[in-house]
Amino acid sequence: MQHYPTHTDNELLRMLSQNDEFAFAEIYNRYWKLLYSSAHNILQVKATAQDAVQEVFISLWKRRADIQIDALQPYLHQAVRFQVFKAIRAEKTDQQFFNRLAMITRDILFEDPMLFKELETLYQQLIHALPADEQEIFRLHRDSGLTYKQIAEQKNISVKTVEKKMSRSLKELRFGLDDALMVITTIYLLK
Repeated sequence: MQHYPTHTDNELLRMLSQNDEFAFAEIYNRYWKLLYSSAHNILQVKATAQDAVQEVFISLWKRRADIQIDALQPYLHQAVRFQVFKAIRAEKTDQQFFNRLAMITRDILFEDPMLFKELETLYQQLIHALPADEQEIFRLHRDSGLTYKQIAEQKNISVKTVEKKMSRSLKELRFGLDDALMVITTIYLLK
């Protein structure tokens, strides 16, 4: 029986392309913790970080016969970054994402006030572009700190309606801030 931990990444990739499950297991064992740590540093959500890493390894296994990789570790790191950004876009990290955004903007405020001002202007423009009822609900929740139930009672609508309007508002904001956030996240979190 082969001793897989002694094989180089290139040897493991060659064996993987020949359907060697033990080579795949060695790659997984060798890089899982490192990739998880990288994903978790950005997402700050254990389950979502685990999902991102798992997706990378599932893709590696599915594409094992025809994937061309020059350097395994950089390839895996790039793949996990892609999964992290995909998770953010897929709204898997709703509240945690906004908490992380708050941390990023605090950093920007001190390191680059002009960039912060531009980001704040874009954010306000996106809020003003929301339909009036969604804008009001968004501000009551985010600015005034009211719960969905309190907003529903104040506006005499159902909590479900508040949830739907908040969800649409957040989706619009994420879509509008997507490019700016990806650049900022890349600059400030992946340094």
